[in-house]
Amino acid sequence: MKVINEYYTLSNGVKLPKIGFGTWQIKDGDEAYESVMMALKNGYRHIDTAEGYQNEASVGKAIRDSGIPRHEIFVTSKLESHIKSYEGAIEAFNKTMQALEFDYLDLFLIHAPWPWSEIGKECHEGNVAAYKAMEKLYKEGKIRAIGISNFSPVDIDNIINHCEIVPHVNQIAYYIGLDQKATIDHCNKHNIFVEAYSPLGTGRLLNHPTINEIADKYDVSAAQICIRYCLQKGTAPLPKSTHEGRIIMNTQVDFEISSEDMLILDSVKKDF
Repeated sequence: MKVINEYYTLSNGVKLPKIGFGTWQIKDGDEAYESVMMALKNGYRHIDTAEGYQNEASVGKAIRDSGIPRHEIFVTSKLESHIKSYEGAIEAFNKTMQALEFDYLDLFLIHAPWPWSEIGKECHEGNVAAYKAMEKLYKEGKIRAIGISNFSPVDIDNIINHCEIVPHVNQIAYYIGLDQKATIDHCNKHNIFVEAYSPLGTGRLLNHPTINEIADKYDVSAAQICIRYCLQKGTAPLPKSTHEGRIIMNTQVDFEISSEDMLILDSVKKDF
């Protein structure tokens, strides 16, 4: 079976396709609509969006227009990072559902532990309040899995210690050169699945000499090495592209990077 058709299983039994299609920085309108349509046409069944991306309406329309049954597509959206209240989280979720025009969501995440305008701010109380709203929506069957994004071990512990349901997912920036070991170890300890956004280092890894040398060895692209690396680390990469050729290539990762070459990739420093 090709990787694009394979799944991970979350702690609550929900199946999550191994490769997702990211839509961060894809403009609402034709660009987002056509990109998602191309992804679905070429085998993706895991689409990642967020209210903060301002493209939920176009993403939802593409999914609805694809002709693929809704239950076959795993859809993620996210609570905007500045919303840190119970009522605000409920209201934002309803807004997301109106934009997508769905009656349920597969995964809903707190986008960050702090507002993007105040990175590092301590928002423990607000995160607990927002997460409790998500627990309510989960119990009502409106969301199949709930989680967090960009959460450090301290932020994760705050949720675990004050809420009922251990997050099913933590979506973090993860790519060659950014190992996030402490966070990943903490997630593994609590059976929290890790999704890897920006697996290509927002494109910066594609010209890295070490990565290109290994790509040449396997007769694949640098992007394919980056995506395969994330898969071999047990995460779900969320590559993004608006070009159909690259959208297709990003799924063609049915090869194995040797343990020796994985160690070489592990040694790449975040110097780009």
